[in-house]
Amino acid sequence: MIYLDAAATTPVKQEILELIWPLMARDFGNPSSTHSLGETAARALTYARTTAASTLGVRTGDIVFTSGGTEANNLAIIGLALANPRGRHVVRSAIEHSSVREACDYLHRHHGFSIDVVPVGSEGLVDPAVLSGLLREDTTLVTVMAVNNEIGTIQPLAEISAAARAVGALMHSDVVQAASWLPLVELATHLDALSVSGHKLGGMKGAGLAMIRGKLAVEPGLHGGGQERGRRSGTENVAGAVSTATALRLATSAAAGFEDSRTKANYLIDTVLEGLNTGRRPGEEAAVLTGDRQQRVPGIVSFTFPGANGETVLLELERRGIICSSGSACAAGSAEPSPVLLGLGLDPDLARTAVRLSFTAETTEVQLTTAARAVIAAVQTVTDAGPHVAAPTSEA
Repeated sequence: MIYLDAAATTPVKQEILELIWPLMARDFGNPSSTHSLGETAARALTYARTTAASTLGVRTGDIVFTSGGTEANNLAIIGLALANPRGRHVVRSAIEHSSVREACDYLHRHHGFSIDVVPVGSEGLVDPAVLSGLLREDTTLVTVMAVNNEIGTIQPLAEISAAARAVGALMHSDVVQAASWLPLVELATHLDALSVSGHKLGGMKGAGLAMIRGKLAVEPGLHGGGQERGRRSGTENVAGAVSTATALRLATSAAAGFEDSRTKANYLIDTVLEGLNTGRRPGEEAAVLTGDRQQRVPGIVSFTFPGANGETVLLELERRGIICSSGSACAAGSAEPSPVLLGLGLDPDLARTAVRLSFTAETTEVQLTTAARAVIAAVQTVTDAGPHVAAPTSEA
């Protein structure tokens, strides 16, 4: 089996397993307790907070441990919007994760916020000038994900953030898919808040964090014991915090393999496109790359296969030992086409043909070569996309 669904989740790294097992089985105390077990847990939590803050280049007081990326997005977006007296206007991109879209919808339905959605081009990029045109004096928050989870497009966050800050708005980004590939310290300098999910980075599921600048007021989503400086009540998941912080640190180190992974990804892309499109006229391609060819992280590659059914291709690939997906795991099983692909302007039927292959820096060239050949064979098996030779044109 070759696992190419890393954008959905990743296995827990051995180093992390060795760190968190004692925190669950031996040093299991409540970090708020004053006895020795509690003090041990509190030290582990401090290690996690210090590690995460150092990795992001922020203060320890900026780190809020959560149950994952979804909660982190909700806390940052809803928490900052409700606590900020500036106004009731939020701007998001058209291709955000469902947790961002629905957090914004919640603000609209229950708190009267006006939500503007900045469109993206056909390759999934936000134009900072277009976004700037939507900003107002009462804009409270702008939220644009750093890297799209379905097509891998890298957004120009520096320019977007500059536009937001020019009108006094706060800037948040979902960096869940960026954390394995991009320099996080540089990203964080442009942001007032960001969100991370541990299990996308080799950490455990059910754990993540939000970075929210300590000077900012936040309306908590959970009320109770006042943990996390009152921003997120509830007994801390110490093992989860250590897992997420360590995964973040290890992912940052792994980002050094970006160019090597780009080379492998380009080979995968070229092999699939050439294998399925050779001899076909423009507009009659059997495989089309989605997203921007250059402005992307290497580990997320998405194709549409006109004339195929994406789910059928996935089943054929699994039969051949390749595990991948049609897009966001949060929408798996839905009959509706991906909102991200619709946001690119794709026809709903074409969007349903999408297949996403996502991998880590540890994925080998041999594995991707095998996967590329399997994709070609799978699509040819479920469609008439065999090798084509263009019919000769008649001469007048």
